[in-house]
Amino acid sequence: MQAHKQETVSRPVSAADADPDAAAEREQARIALIREQEKKYHDDCYRNHGLFEPGSWLHRPVRTVMELLAAFDGREELRVLDLGCGVGRNSIPIAEKLAGREGAVVCVDLLESAIARLAEYGRMYGVEARLRPVLSSIESFAIEPGGYDFIIAVSALEHLRSETALASKLGDMVRGVPAGGIVCIIAGTGNTETDARSGELLEPMFELNLPTPDMLARLDGHFAGWDVLMRSVKPLAFDIERSGRPVKLATDCVTFAARKPGGVQRRPTPRAD
Repeated sequence: MQAHKQETVSRPVSAADADPDAAAEREQARIALIREQEKKYHDDCYRNHGLFEPGSWLHRPVRTVMELLAAFDGREELRVLDLGCGVGRNSIPIAEKLAGREGAVVCVDLLESAIARLAEYGRMYGVEARLRPVLSSIESFAIEPGGYDFIIAVSALEHLRSETALASKLGDMVRGVPAGGIVCIIAGTGNTETDARSGELLEPMFELNLPTPDMLARLDGHFAGWDVLMRSVKPLAFDIERSGRPVKLATDCVTFAARKPGGVQRRPTPRAD
């Protein structure tokens, strides 16, 4: 990253900039707008696309998640936390792998539509008894220290409301698994959104849009001393809609998985999805 020379010319400061209450109100309005847009996008997706049906990102679970799950083969009990679970793209296949074992998948999502459809799909796939749906924001959900063997957050942490919330939740995830436990994080960073027709650069509809190196540095810091199982960045592009407008979304997909030292360990061999 290039260093910038210190500016010697002062710039005018508006009254809104100088007023912390006004700045907080603007930030709250920004978060509310983003969450409204994301709710509409996901509600439309869940309404128009069935789980595990071709035609959307719901068509299969994340391969990295399922490969990491194999590290727990042979365990008689497994406690899993899926942050930002949606309709069960990963939760339901994980619950299927728990057949004949003790344990459950705690499934956390902010959207009522997601939790309602998760329950429906749980019944459809015969795993309802192994799912624990929780309607909550990720910020508000309390992760019990040592409460889970496997914690996943797929396309979730970029929807935290601030860098402070991210630091807090990463700390919770670090404490949330015992020795030998695994945390898997997949997040979009460096997001850009462009009007597909005009080429106009739009405000990305992500509460937290960190540059990729910043996210990697934060993950490296929080999980220092852990056994890093995967650390990769894959540029991706998608055609999406925002309020009926065709939009091109470009993102870096950061995949990071690590295991807390200690405990009985079987090393998985995950691949980037």
